[in-house]
Amino acid sequence: MILAVSLFLVTLVFVIWQPRGLQIGTTAVIGAVAAVVLGVVSITDVWTVTSIVWDATLAFIGIILLSMVLDEIGFFEWAALKMARLSGGNGHLMFVYILILGALVSALFANDGAALILTPIVLAKMKHLKMNPIAVFAFLMAGGFIGDSASNPLVISNLTNIVTAGYFGIGFWEYAKTMFLPNLLSIVASIAVLWIYFRKDIPTFIDITQLATPESAIKNMTMFRLSWWFLALLMAGYFIGDAYHLPVSVFALGGALVFLAIATYFKATKPIMTIKAAPWQVVWFSIGLYVVVYGLKNGGLTTYLAGVITELQSMGNVYAVIGTGFLSAILSSVMNNMPTIMVMDIAIAEAGNQALAYANILGCNLGPKMTPIGSLATLLWLHVLAQKGVKIGWGEYMKVGLVITPPVLLVALVGLI
Repeated sequence: MILAVSLFLVTLVFVIWQPRGLQIGTTAVIGAVAAVVLGVVSITDVWTVTSIVWDATLAFIGIILLSMVLDEIGFFEWAALKMARLSGGNGHLMFVYILILGALVSALFANDGAALILTPIVLAKMKHLKMNPIAVFAFLMAGGFIGDSASNPLVISNLTNIVTAGYFGIGFWEYAKTMFLPNLLSIVASIAVLWIYFRKDIPTFIDITQLATPESAIKNMTMFRLSWWFLALLMAGYFIGDAYHLPVSVFALGGALVFLAIATYFKATKPIMTIKAAPWQVVWFSIGLYVVVYGLKNGGLTTYLAGVITELQSMGNVYAVIGTGFLSAILSSVMNNMPTIMVMDIAIAEAGNQALAYANILGCNLGPKMTPIGSLATLLWLHVLAQKGVKIGWGEYMKVGLVITPPVLLVALVGLI
C-alpha cells in the first residue's frame, strides 16, 4: 500500500508540475510502466483498466474534435456574442447569461471542451470591452466553476460520467433521467452562489456597442446552419445507440469524424491540423493514470472506502448519498477527480449499492472546484489562462473554491434523495 501510494503521489506531482514541458500523458504512462515493473499492478490489471476506460477516452477525443471544428466555424464565438448582446448592457444579466452558456457548452461538449474553447473567447471579449481586472476575475472564476458544476446531465458531459456509466452499465437515457434534477439544482445553485459572491465585482453597465455582431463571428455559414441539424441528429444517435447497447464512443468519435469530413468538404477546416491539435495526450493520461490508481485498489484502498460507504448506508439513504458525495469531493480535491472516480466506483461496487454511483459523479464533478488540482478541466483552464497572460494563484483560487463548492454540492446531492 505504501509503495502504491508513493507511486501515485509522485505521478500526480509530475502531472501537475509538468517540468520542462513534460506532458500529462507521458507522465501517466511512465507511472504506469513503473507500477508494472515494481509489481504494484500486473499485466492483467493493465488490460482490465484499458477495458474500463477505452470507451470513455475515445468518446472524449470525439467530443473535443467536434468542439474544435465548431470553434473553427465560429459557432462558440457567435454564441458568446449572442449572449452578451441579449444582456442589453446589464452587467449582472451578462454574468448570468455567460454562466448559462457555459452550462450548455459543458453539457453538450464536456467540461474540458468548455475550458479549452469557451474560456479564451470570453476572455477576449472582456478585454475588448475594457472590463477592470476585478470584473474579469469574477467572470473567469464563475465560468470555470460552471464548467464542472454543470457537467452532470448527460453521459457525454464529463469523462467521469462516461467512465462510471460504462463501469456500471448505466444507459444514456437512464443516466439522463436520474441526473436531470440534480444537474438543474446544481446550475441554479451555482448561478445563485456565484452571483452572491461576486455581485459587488460585477459592473452595473457594460457598453456592448463595442462588440461585433454575432453574425460576423461565423466563418462558414453553410457549416454553421448544418451544425444545428448535425448536433440534433448526433443527440438522437446517442439515445438510439443506448437502445442497442452500443458504446457511446461510436457516436461521439464517429460523429466527430463525419462532421470533420463534412467541414473539410465545405473547406471550413484543415483536417490534418485539427486532428494533430486534438488532445491525444488525454488518451495516454486516462489509461496510464488509471493503471497507477489500480495499484491503490490492489493495496486495499477500495476495500477501506467500501467499508466507509457500507457504514454510511447503515445510517440511512440520506447519509449514504450526502456522505458518498462529500467523500468523493474531498478525495477529488486532493488527489484529482480522475483517479477518484475509479477508486470510488470500485468501492461502491464492493459495497453493493450502484445507486450511489450518481452521488460519486456529483462529488467528483463538483468537489474538484475546491482546489486547482481537483480536475483535468481546471488544470486545462488554468493553462489556457496562463497562455493568455492571466495567472490565478492557488490561494486566490481556493479562497473562492472552498466557499462556493460545498453549498452547491449539497444542493445537487439533495436532488438524488
